[in-house]
Amino acid sequence: MTNNIKTWQIEERPREKLIAKGKESLTNAELIAIILRSGNKEKTAVDLARELLELSDNKLMALSQFSVEKIKETQGIGDTKAITILAAFELGMRLCSEIPESIPLIHSSADAVQIISPYLRTLQHEECWVMFLNKANKLIGKEKISQGGISSTVIDIKIIVKKAVEKLASSIILVHNHPSGSPYPGEQDRKQTAALKEAASYFDISLLDHIIIAGNKFYSFSDENC
Repeated sequence: MTNNIKTWQIEERPREKLIAKGKESLTNAELIAIILRSGNKEKTAVDLARELLELSDNKLMALSQFSVEKIKETQGIGDTKAITILAAFELGMRLCSEIPESIPLIHSSADAVQIISPYLRTLQHEECWVMFLNKANKLIGKEKISQGGISSTVIDIKIIVKKAVEKLASSIILVHNHPSGSPYPGEQDRKQTAALKEAASYFDISLLDHIIIAGNKFYSFSDENC
């Protein structure tokens, strides 16, 4: 295979293929090749993209968590290309977490997970986030409260309640992740949920739910009537 994409048939070139057939027609390697823009003397951008995908076991989720140095293990990819790839993944994550105009309210745990999950589902450490809602259950803010290690993070009840009061929130949803892959709560999770619910109630703030995210799975205290 020639190392110059310009010598390929027009319908095989990623950019031209996207224009002619739509972005959905491109493979992951072809989409990444467009982000890379160019290859090197030995490899086309598509070749580099394929090698990069092989490094991540052909999983985009795994690739999105690579560091700049890890991406640069693919020969032919330097700082600029690595940074561009990570920036593209970050934009994708922010797009997924953006609050749609058509769904301004939190009606269920699934609504909350759709908004907050992109921030947490691929992390290798625990983070605690809080979603703040008004009386109409409209999301008025979301914020990371704390960050911990592989197996635990601190849920600071005083800080959570203080921020909820400052935002004039009527209710809150507590969210944290389990890097272990299991969404089920431990005894400490249950105790912290009960303590936060009681503390928030003193300020007339309701704890609507505590959601635990583990990859593409989640556990909702509210759904389980806990």
